[in-house]
Amino acid sequence: MPIHVRANPGDFAPAVLVPGDPKRAKYIAETFFDPGARQVNDERGELGFTGTFKGKPLSVQSVGMGGASAAIYYTELTEQLGATRLIRVGTAGGLKTGLKMGDTVVAVSATSDDPMIDILTGGDPHAPTADWRLVELSARLARERGATVHVGPIVTSAVFYDPRPGIMKRWKDRGHLAVEMEASILYTLGAIHGFEALAIMTVSDMIGEEGETVRIGDAELKAGVDQMMEVACDVAIADL
Repeated sequence: MPIHVRANPGDFAPAVLVPGDPKRAKYIAETFFDPGARQVNDERGELGFTGTFKGKPLSVQSVGMGGASAAIYYTELTEQLGATRLIRVGTAGGLKTGLKMGDTVVAVSATSDDPMIDILTGGDPHAPTADWRLVELSARLARERGATVHVGPIVTSAVFYDPRPGIMKRWKDRGHLAVEMEASILYTLGAIHGFEALAIMTVSDMIGEEGETVRIGDAELKAGVDQMMEVACDVAIADL
């Protein structure tokens, strides 16, 4: 039994949604899964649930904030509990001009501003990249359902309150859509361990070139996350 996900093989479905927030994991299971989902983990307050979506097995497990926390859960879910597809569902700060709060971002790749990547790859250069089939499907489904979806590169930062002057502008100028804290770790571990990985996020803040932020309202955030989750659940159970 893993140390941090206190479950046995078979407790989790092959596809697992991996939000950061345990409250969001509980909300996903209660709101989007078919009735009857069961809690399968609560170690350290990081909640996991397994049930079905449209009759197909699906799990959700919260992973905390940042690469150091998330990597523990990604590794235990795939290497010890048999998951083969992980989909990050969370929020991101928008960088690109034209993004609006509540929009959906599908990350093709995630530039890593986190030293964990060098540890995981032994210092070898690496471009953390999503599973293309999942990217393509999620973008199509989002558009079909009327979401405003942006597909492209993002940044994964190790630091939430970043003190470096001008870093947001430099990321924006190089074409990054948004910044968050887990996707590059997910994509790198997917490459190392051979599982399918995708990050889909709702824009929760717009970040200015000097790092100033404008935060989304609660109602807008809920609507954006719900729209994202409908797509993520369908992608998670898809037979590709």
